[in-house]
Amino acid sequence: QVQLVESGGGLVQAGGSLRLSCAASESIFNSGAMAWYRQGPGNQRDVVAIITKRGSTDYADSVKGRFTISRDNAINTVYLQMNSLKPEDTAVYYCNKRYLAQSDSWGQGTQVTVSS
Repeated sequence: QVQLVESGGGLVQAGGSLRLSCAASESIFNSGAMAWYRQGPGNQRDVVAIITKRGSTDYADSVKGRFTISRDNAINTVYLQMNSLKPEDTAVYYCNKRYLAQSDSWGQGTQVTVSS
């Protein structure tokens, strides 16, 4: 059963924008805070942005002022608006719960490639 579906990635030039979407199952979406993660080539998966159920947000220093996370509680969807993209933002982007158990699974992610 697919519980997380990310979409919206693509190839964009530096300085461009993309908006990622993540459709989550109700159980995941209502479990608490949600987050966007990314994994670049040869790197570990890191948290990029967090949003609580109440809508409070936090960001990795590398994306502050450029990325905006939001959620639509009516349709169990989390978004990531990415502006002023840089080549170092190139990665596969995933969404998931902020606090994960070892048994939690991941979606397929969405590839973001930023050309210089």
